[in-house]
Parts: sequence; structure tokens; C-alpha cells
Amino acid sequence: MQTPIDDSEALLQLLGHPASAVFLDFDGTLVDLAATPDGVRLEPGVVIALALLAERHGGALAIISGRPVEQIDAMLAPLILPVAGVHGVERRGADGALHVAATPDVSPVLARAQALADRHPGLLVEQKRGAVALHYRLAPELQQLCLQEMTAAVQACPGVLLLHGKMVLEAKPAATDKGSAIAAFLHESPFAGRRPVFAGDDTTDEAGFAYVQQIGGQGVKVGSGPSAATMRVASPGALRAVLLTASVLAASDSLFKD
Repeated sequence: MQTPIDDSEALLQLLGHPASAVFLDFDGTLVDLAATPDGVRLEPGVVIALALLAERHGGALAIISGRPVEQIDAMLAPLILPVAGVHGVERRGADGALHVAATPDVSPVLARAQALADRHPGLLVEQKRGAVALHYRLAPELQQLCLQEMTAAVQACPGVLLLHGKMVLEAKPAATDKGSAIAAFLHESPFAGRRPVFAGDDTTDEAGFAYVQQIGGQGVKVGSGPSAATMRVASPGALRAVLLTASVLAASDSLFKD
């Protein structure tokens, strides 16, 4: 059996480099996936590790998520980081300013997804700013039906794109994605002029991988499956281990400098 590729040591070096800008997906990357979006749990030490790494990089650490910004804030409290939410529809910079992209009307998608969920209790509809996610993790046998319904709904809504995630289908604005969110951060302080490193686990992160590698940065795929990212770690647990180690090294470096 082939040994899985594990670039943890190389990633540790990137996270330790003071000229890096660090971008991290949340679900399936910082936390393990759960049956429902509100079922995820942050492992002890992760918030402190993120705070130490953010300090190490002069504040150039951001979360790039499909979740709304307010959900990320609640998960990471009391830590407040720069965040791109809903795949870039919402974006709060290091200066605290919230940027919100214009969004098409997704109410027809919401209505169709909710009608389907009403007929099948195992489905979960999640409404976000300018986006609708249909989760079928609790009813995987309904994948094809969900795909048919969401595809038809999106085709009737100009400017809306359907993302295929892990046990979720999400209708979102076609004009924004994780790549464009990272690009926007890199035009602002303290991210500007740094080499971006982006870690994510899902197909929804591929736009981010493609963008950072196009400009000389590094994409890091968390887990199995095909990806444009040229580095990989085995699991969210493996990524957390790297983050914790990097934060300890960052703290030690700061101590010796003081």
C-alpha cells in the first residue's frame, strides 16, 4: 500500500517564516467535520495557537471560510481575526472594516431547497448572506436528488454558482470565491508583500489553491482527494499538530528576542 504524502515538516517551515501570510479554511481544516454545521468542536489549544501565529506574522493570518463571519467569531472567541466569510461575500480586514459584496437574489433557490428539506427530514438548509447551502450528510442516499434540485434552482438564477462540497451543495454568487478573497487581503496591510500559504480540505478551497500558487504562494490540501494544491497533510488533526508546534516555536522565538 502506498504511503500517504505528508508535507507537515515543509508546512512547519512555511508557517515559521516571518514573510508568510497564513490563510486557513475552517471546517475540515481547523476542525473535524461533524454531522451538522453547529456540531463542530474546536480542539483545546487551537485558539491560543492561532493568536500566537497571528502575532508572529504581524497580524497576517486570516480565516477563509464558507461560514458567515459572525459564526467564525463565535467559534474563535475571544480571538478576533481577519475573516472572509461565505466564500468571500463577507470580508473583514485587519483594520476591522467589513466589506460586503453585492449578491444576486437567491430566494428562489432557498424556496426550492427548503421545500425539498420539508419532504425529507434528513436534509438541512442553511441560509447565508447571498447564499444557500443544502446539507445531506444525514441522508447521503439523497445526494442525486439534491443535486438535481439545486442544479435546476441555480440555473434559474443568473449570477449564481453551485459549489459541490463534502455532503453539501451550496448556491453562491459566481463573482466571489476564496481566491478573490485572498487576493483582496493581499492588497491590504499587513498581508501585502507577503507569500501566501492557504490550507483547505474541500473542492470549495480549490480556487484559493489555484490563486496563491499562481502568484508564487503555496496551497496545502488537508486530507485525501485530488487537488491543485502541491502540498498535503493527512487530516485536520495533522494540520492542528503543525499549527500547535509552529505556535510553540513562535512563542519561544519571541521570548528569546525579548
